[in-house]
Amino acid sequence: MQCSHCHLEFDEKRLLKVHINGHDEYFCCKGCEGVYKLLYAEGLEDFYNKIGANTLEPAKILDENLDSFDSTPFFERYVRQKDNYCELALVLERIHCIACVWLNEKILAKTTGILKVNINYTNNKATLLYDPKSIKISEIIQVIRSIGYDAHAYDPRLQETYAQKEKREYYIKMVVGIFCVMNIMWIAVAQYAGYFSGITSQMRNILNFAGFTLATPVLFFSGIVFWRGALSAFKYKTPNMDLLVISGASLAYLYSIYASFKGEETYFESVAMIITFVLIGKFLEVRGKKSAVDSLDKLNAQMPLSVRVAKSESEEFKEVSVESVCVGDVVQVFAGERVALDGVLLSENALCDESAINGEALPRQKSAKDSIYSGSLALDMPFLYRVSKTYKESLMMQIVSLVEDSLNARPKIQEMANFITRYFSSVILSLAFGTFLYWEYVLNVSFDKALMVMISVIIIACPCALALATPIASLVGLGEALKHRILFKEARFLETIAKANILVLDKTGTLTEGRLKVQNVREFERLDYGVLVAMLEQNAHPVSRGVLEFIKESGGCESLIKIKLDKITQKSARGILAEWSGSVYLGGNLELLKEHGVKIPQDLENRDCSVFYFAKDTKIIAQFFLQDSIKQDAKIAISKLQAKGIDCVLLSGDHLGVCERVAGELGITEFYGNQSPLEKADFIDKLHAQGKVVVMAGDGINDSVALSKSDIGIAMGGGIDLAISVSDIVVLDDSMQGVLESFRIGRRTYRFILQNLALSLLYNALTIPLAMTGLVIPLIAALSMSLSSLLVVGNSLRIKGE
Repeated sequence: MQCSHCHLEFDEKRLLKVHINGHDEYFCCKGCEGVYKLLYAEGLEDFYNKIGANTLEPAKILDENLDSFDSTPFFERYVRQKDNYCELALVLERIHCIACVWLNEKILAKTTGILKVNINYTNNKATLLYDPKSIKISEIIQVIRSIGYDAHAYDPRLQETYAQKEKREYYIKMVVGIFCVMNIMWIAVAQYAGYFSGITSQMRNILNFAGFTLATPVLFFSGIVFWRGALSAFKYKTPNMDLLVISGASLAYLYSIYASFKGEETYFESVAMIITFVLIGKFLEVRGKKSAVDSLDKLNAQMPLSVRVAKSESEEFKEVSVESVCVGDVVQVFAGERVALDGVLLSENALCDESAINGEALPRQKSAKDSIYSGSLALDMPFLYRVSKTYKESLMMQIVSLVEDSLNARPKIQEMANFITRYFSSVILSLAFGTFLYWEYVLNVSFDKALMVMISVIIIACPCALALATPIASLVGLGEALKHRILFKEARFLETIAKANILVLDKTGTLTEGRLKVQNVREFERLDYGVLVAMLEQNAHPVSRGVLEFIKESGGCESLIKIKLDKITQKSARGILAEWSGSVYLGGNLELLKEHGVKIPQDLENRDCSVFYFAKDTKIIAQFFLQDSIKQDAKIAISKLQAKGIDCVLLSGDHLGVCERVAGELGITEFYGNQSPLEKADFIDKLHAQGKVVVMAGDGINDSVALSKSDIGIAMGGGIDLAISVSDIVVLDDSMQGVLESFRIGRRTYRFILQNLALSLLYNALTIPLAMTGLVIPLIAALSMSLSSLLVVGNSLRIKGE
């Protein structure tokens, strides 16, 4: 019989029988029982439908639910090792405003064992770096719960379930609120009619009691989400939006009870409407955030949860979870299935759609020993491949991780907004109290009039609009970039690239296709292809690849005996040096040959193309002349970038004549050739000294130093693994159009961030004084506050429109 949680087979006598949810369930241990109960308590029972027939490791935990966070399966699935520390991503529940975020960050940062905390307001994702020797995950969760919030592990594949659960809670509370508001409005109509036509005290009392009966569930049931945040804010002395809402509604509620006994005007309908309107506004805000993050979730939705695995090709294949697959295992993929892990093809051939990775519409024909990437789709026939990377290290999960992490680093402009928002609620409460004293003791108005003005001031102020201004626009911008096959490592790079004024471009692989082809060969002595091929196979530079392909296509490799070089030294962009059979061989550019004392003939040809020189000891043996074609979209992209006021500079390690030809075709007036990686980095430093904000685009291989020196490094997607490690932005489809889109999206997003900040500041600057002068009633204040947040969210979603 199977365990209800881990699905492993056990003798029925060994299983624990537990009556749960009206029927019997069986567990192999208390740990599995605890996890099963936890998932159902959290509304995550759909997890068992998602894993299907897959098996899990038994949860080695204690009876208490919190201990499930310390189980081995939880650690392996959700925790990442970083040196001697661990990184954990959690989703916080009951977050309503930026003050909630600040409170959690403050408390967690002070907790022993937690080294770093970063919480994103748009998706409530908390990323924590902690010392597992000092604190357990269950203890971290307990700290969060102790301040009135809750948390669960961030799993993009289950986020939809959590989102649905959150929406259900809002729906129920909204239905109660709307029902009570609709009925309380009829009572308000009767009360107002009675004031003009006359009403008995008995009827007035009946109507007041009915208003009290309908307003009470709205305040204490529908408004529970605000009560939680308000109580935490009061407890930890960090005023937030929840405290403003509850303060205003509660004061109006208490005064209305008092006014009922005195026979004066009540405001029960305002209490119900304040809570209901703000609740509807928060619900629409949640919907807006979900809409913005949907494009990011699609990356995870397409990845399989299980694969068919065997230890060798001859063994029987079994379906297991992707996390349990090891390097070296053999995976079977059927047509129409998505590849889950990186590996090397074992079958003779395979046809794969890699559009999920690079956006390339045409499928790739793969041969035996070719690389297979996670995220690609098998098209025509089943195939086998050997796993070369674990699930977490595979390409698609690196991309997914990059997209998730991009939301954590905040733009500088957001820090300013957060600073203002942090003290916003305290200032508003002080202003409201001061307004009450002014109306009560200076203007000598009635107590109830002064109280209503104070309530309006408290309710109309909206810190959420200011808090949302930057993160929601950044989130939409990142999602829009992803649709164009562009990955920003951090959200703050949207702001940096928006301020950039110069773009430095590598040539090979950036402006050109990076597929150099040999056009001509000049031999000075008989070529020793054996040594040359052995050298070229050790170098991934496009020039070396082009020469090697030429030799293979011309049949020069067929009769060669495999040579093992005595010593080989990589010289990056300049070339390679090798020793064999007592001689020194050089392959690369002219500068490399001169550096090692090779004699240069007087009649050496110098064409406007890439030249690969092959030399033995001090003599040149041959010249290979190669040419690369310019990318189709490069000229249009360069002209549009220049039209935006961005200076374009060509900086290449290739021959100066080649750089001049390419620059001339593309309309680039400033170009430099024969640049080593260090010289490229020095050039970036000189631009910084001139006060330039520099963006560099390169292939991520020879330009790594210069990319790291730039304010923004854009790596073209040709060498994706390395590109991700050395750059700030990755253009997956390897196109110059992607570079142009990076600038466009960055500038557009930054413009909308400024618009959002202006809108939120203008709203508060106009409405708070209006409320202080008594021109806004509490009901309109509540509606206005909700609309201000929705205005910021709606404006941010316009980023998609262009």
